[in-house]
Amino acid sequence: MKNKIIVVQGNKSGKLGEVDLNCPSNCQIHNTHFFGTDRQIIRRGQAFSFYARFQNREWDDAVDQAVFTVETGSSADRCLDQTCWSASYKIHQPKCINISVFPPSNACIGRYILNMQITSCGHTYQRCLGDFYVLFNPWCADDPVYMDNQAHREEYILNEHGILYEGVHKHITSRPWHFGQFEDGILDICLKILDMGASYHHGSDRDHCWRNDPVHVSMVVNHMIPENNDYLKGTKPFSWNGSVPILQQWYNGRCRPVRYGYCGSLASVMCTVMRCLGIPSRVVTSFCFPCSIENPLGINEIFDCTGKNLCGKDKLWRYHCWNESWMSRRDLNQCCGDWQCLDPTPLETGRGSSCSGPTWVRSIREGELDLDYDGHHIFSRVNSNYVGWLSQNNAKKTKFFCDTWPCGQHLITKSVGSEQFEDITGSYKYELVFLNVFLRYLFSSMIHPGYCNASNCHIDRELSSLKNPFLSDSGINMRLKMANCPMYGEDVQLHWLLENLRNENKTLKFNLCAQIITYSGCPMDQFWKDSVNVSLGPREVKKIPLCISYSQYGPYLCDHNIMKVVAVSDPECGEVLMVSRDIVINRPPVIVKVKNFNCGICELRNRLRDFYWPRLWYNANKLEILSSFLLLYFLF
Repeated sequence: MKNKIIVVQGNKSGKLGEVDLNCPSNCQIHNTHFFGTDRQIIRRGQAFSFYARFQNREWDDAVDQAVFTVETGSSADRCLDQTCWSASYKIHQPKCINISVFPPSNACIGRYILNMQITSCGHTYQRCLGDFYVLFNPWCADDPVYMDNQAHREEYILNEHGILYEGVHKHITSRPWHFGQFEDGILDICLKILDMGASYHHGSDRDHCWRNDPVHVSMVVNHMIPENNDYLKGTKPFSWNGSVPILQQWYNGRCRPVRYGYCGSLASVMCTVMRCLGIPSRVVTSFCFPCSIENPLGINEIFDCTGKNLCGKDKLWRYHCWNESWMSRRDLNQCCGDWQCLDPTPLETGRGSSCSGPTWVRSIREGELDLDYDGHHIFSRVNSNYVGWLSQNNAKKTKFFCDTWPCGQHLITKSVGSEQFEDITGSYKYELVFLNVFLRYLFSSMIHPGYCNASNCHIDRELSSLKNPFLSDSGINMRLKMANCPMYGEDVQLHWLLENLRNENKTLKFNLCAQIITYSGCPMDQFWKDSVNVSLGPREVKKIPLCISYSQYGPYLCDHNIMKVVAVSDPECGEVLMVSRDIVINRPPVIVKVKNFNCGICELRNRLRDFYWPRLWYNANKLEILSSFLLLYFLF
């Protein structure tokens, strides 16, 4: 539907001359100059202006008029109406007027065509002034994506560089990612994604009205990013370091799927699209992320008697990435903006695979799961419990490990204006510290009066044993502690700490093993095995060094650089105990050395001097000495 914006013009038939769209100034004012200043890219809820010059007379608003037509809008005159498309003008110079056009804060985002129709002295003609783009506006208080902190706007809209956090919760690694939302052609690609996803949202693209709502736009983008992702062939996901080549390959390949991606690349590409369209966004990483089809609130891992992790239906992802976008949810009667969770990675559920969001992050913490789109998926995974099972002869399974606290305990994102990470776990769930305080009070006042004078380390040890009641029952406290931070090519050094909590001797046989684990929890090759007998006296603490050489793990290490070390007691001893540790092998740093710049300048200067000095004397004989001296002056 086309609507009109009306201004007027003089009593003598006027001929429109040059029209200056004033792109550089408008882009600067609208914070879109990062796209370049050769196109008119503006943000809704904020006026943009341009100049119209006439060839044969000055402006006369008594009898003449000009009509500006865009895709949507309504009539206006000298005053800007904040609720609809409107326009105003003022005299700029003789035969030149300055026209301001106001796109309302609820305008649909996308590409517009601006036409100008002039009627003067009974003559009417029309001229196309060109196209312009309208984006969401986090600088506008009336826009649902409004963000009132300038530092946050610079980080979550304008920053093209980000960091992806990976590894395991005890060893977080990072790698840079180039979002590139302002690179050439990316805006057109992002709008193409909306065109392709329109059928998903309404079944037809004839009605663009849904493009004014960031909630519906984010749903379309969330659906489009992982479309037909094939994990069996294509470019390895860890070879990507930016969103631009992925989006370009999709666009240049006639919108065919780019194979293949993983959660980090999917969330990062979505972050690029959302920032490009004007919606503040960031990538979040959660460590220990369960993926269970049958029981969303429980994850089960199965081990054999050697400690090998067997491939089962459930997977405990070492980390998982998704996207957060900032907007107010007017469908939930929110008056102010807040973070909304959007996960473009298809997760297996009882009803098949699906992407979740947008889900209000606060509703996840509060457990209000009936408000949003698939909010229960994220809630269950950040509040899931973990159970370990020992499989004996593929017939009997014994539960020997249980922890209700590991999943969703460490959620991080890049800090504003810094390369450090920010812990946002408290946004998704009430933090464990409150539970610890409660348990301390419970121990000191109700159950164990003797704990009133106990040391913190003693109480912490008891709390740790309560996490795993099986270790508590056995009276053995175990953990694996890293003795070094291994780089690729170095041996892995660990300390296996065992503590006997009882006043009796303990003698146990343990099987140890190490195997490669993918980030998504798939067990790979078991490359190291060992066994050891451990004797502990009453209340004895023992530290046993373990070493896994590079020659043992090197041939098996894959892109994820994660291995799992397990120590499990032999079932024949009567007690089943286990301790495990996920280990990340660091990639060696890349050091780039640049040749000394001053040495290069000196060498260039000497070569130029050897070349020009003989010519100086020759030119002097031809009365060109002045120009030669000037040349030497600028060279040296």
